[in-house]
Amino acid sequence: MAEPAVETLSEEAARAELAALAETLSQANRAYHTDDAPEISDADYDRLKQRNAAIEARFPHLKREDSPSDQVGSAPAEGFGKIRHAQRMMSLSNAFEDADITDFDTSLRRYLGLSEDDALTYTAEPKIDGLSLSLRYENGKLMQAATRGNGSEGENVTANARTITDIPEQIDGAPEVLEVRGEVYMSHADFADLNARQEARGGKTFANPRNAAAGSLRQLDARITRDRPLRFFAYAWGELSEPLAETQMAAIARLKDFRFETNPLTAICENPDAILAHYRKIETQRATLGYDIDGVVYKVNDLALQARLGFRSTTPRWAIAHKFPAELAWTRLEKIDIQVGRTGALSPVARLTPVTVGGVVVSNATLHNEDYIAGRDNEGNPIRDGKDIREGDWVQVYRAGDVIPKVADVDLSKRPAESQPFVFPTICPECGSDAIREEGDAIRRCSGGMICPAQAIEKMKHFVSRSAFDIEGFGAKQVEQFYTDGWIKEPADIFTLKDNYGSGLQQLKNREGWGEKSAGNLFDAIDERRRIALPRVIFSLGIRHVGESASALLARHYGTWPAFEAAMVNAAPMDGAAWDDLLSIDGVGAVMAHSLVAAFNQSAERQSIDRLVAHLDIQEAERPNTEGSPVAGKTVVFTGTLERMTRAEAKARAEALGAKVSGSVSAKTDIVVAGPGAGSKEKKARDLGLMILDEDGWLEFIAG
Repeated sequence: MAEPAVETLSEEAARAELAALAETLSQANRAYHTDDAPEISDADYDRLKQRNAAIEARFPHLKREDSPSDQVGSAPAEGFGKIRHAQRMMSLSNAFEDADITDFDTSLRRYLGLSEDDALTYTAEPKIDGLSLSLRYENGKLMQAATRGNGSEGENVTANARTITDIPEQIDGAPEVLEVRGEVYMSHADFADLNARQEARGGKTFANPRNAAAGSLRQLDARITRDRPLRFFAYAWGELSEPLAETQMAAIARLKDFRFETNPLTAICENPDAILAHYRKIETQRATLGYDIDGVVYKVNDLALQARLGFRSTTPRWAIAHKFPAELAWTRLEKIDIQVGRTGALSPVARLTPVTVGGVVVSNATLHNEDYIAGRDNEGNPIRDGKDIREGDWVQVYRAGDVIPKVADVDLSKRPAESQPFVFPTICPECGSDAIREEGDAIRRCSGGMICPAQAIEKMKHFVSRSAFDIEGFGAKQVEQFYTDGWIKEPADIFTLKDNYGSGLQQLKNREGWGEKSAGNLFDAIDERRRIALPRVIFSLGIRHVGESASALLARHYGTWPAFEAAMVNAAPMDGAAWDDLLSIDGVGAVMAHSLVAAFNQSAERQSIDRLVAHLDIQEAERPNTEGSPVAGKTVVFTGTLERMTRAEAKARAEALGAKVSGSVSAKTDIVVAGPGAGSKEKKARDLGLMILDEDGWLEFIAG
């Protein structure tokens, strides 16, 4: 769908779009990294992150606490112990055009103070489409293996990693501490053999090698992983007790000496022209490699220069991933189905005659919304030259990455004569409630709320998800089963299941997959979650635009459930002290605030929340130890451009010292930290006679 140019966005429109992008990209991260079930293509994900970054660049003061720019991966999956990475596992910034590579080289030279004539060499290697893994060796012995998870904490998959033949148990001559990082993947041939075996035994088949590799590594039973043909390429490292080498290439060679598989296509490139030549070489070999890659990664070869360049909040400055262009194919669109999500969104899905796109068979594609089907953007401007999409059409399928693609174009010359324009429903197909499209919203939503089975089920799946209540043994499958049986209709019902065990629930222990012990374990797990942290409760409510980071932000600000609840109720007039206080939270905009207040002041939803809270012991939010902090209890506003740290880093540091970070300047503000381009906020601070510090002054002020 065509989007308005960033340059034309008003501040309010930008704030609303950043909120929507944060929600969409957070869900995409969970689907890809945690659930191994991607919902949008790599290209769409990259495009959305680029747009988010462009809006933040134009409106830096609107950058959210839960900004996708500061996110890496997603929360670790349930069922595994968790391992904290000694050094954070970062993601990579992306390049899509040749000019991006020249810009990358230019920006590094500028940062390092190098001229065009000074040497600056790079390594270039295929970007494997698999699952990131970190292996920790101590005195040469494999001690633990962890997935990337959210970058700071991953899943403990040590037992499973030991079954991969490319991963040595013991290394001779290794440093005392060595963390080897790389990618777990599955070859095309092994993937085909695995699916054939799975189909023969009536088991689950996999959509693509990446999902198969991720699912195999995350088996709770390591014997299943042992039977799966997983491979591992090493290409990086984390914590080291001593350096491996002086250059990236020499360090990779050292890993090869330790008996790790390293990619033979890795090469040294002297300049951007050589980089692009190697990119073309790898691109031409892509179809015959026997495993999936989705681009080429470039890294500064000199490790001393890498150290000087350092890191941004989630990516290294000294590396970039050059993505391959999307892939296309033509096929027949057989039917358009409408799915209803947790927030009531009606999402159209194209059911396709199966077609192979880039080696993967696809049969579904996203159609975004009713405007996209009609051939226009949400402002009425034509897309695809105004061509609509109809059932029976011959359509072009766009795919970048092994995920659900989208329909990019229509061949009108092959349109059936009897075809009719698709009529988007104004009635929810699940519950019959009105499906309403609010002004300014691209999505039509069911108004039925919890009376809509689709919304109720999706909301309860969200409620029991890992970042919410995370009840052991109670996941999406159990939600669907118990809802269908009439045992639960809303989250509060989960906490009355045990009381009902003597009646209808006595059937549970006799159902397939359940027994006396497993039923008892389920009730015990539910009871354990009656005592729960405030951020989890806020996130579990599934309020639109309120993600995991925003929930933590709200919990820190209000401290307790009664204070949070009272504030949401008192903010209902959308003016006054409670409303102003809500909007003053850095990272909370008008869109999120309206969603929060609506949830607590809509009768049916409020009653559902009250019934839930009656079963819970909600813990106060954790407070940092701020003894001796010069800013404890003070309200701080950051404005303008920060040059020595990201806004997220500055905010986190201030909050760790007990400060309250606000997004707006008022008489209650204590300190304003103003960087270049501060503008109206700095002026207002001067008019109010507030303490104003530049970035260096702020760092000096909090240094003690």
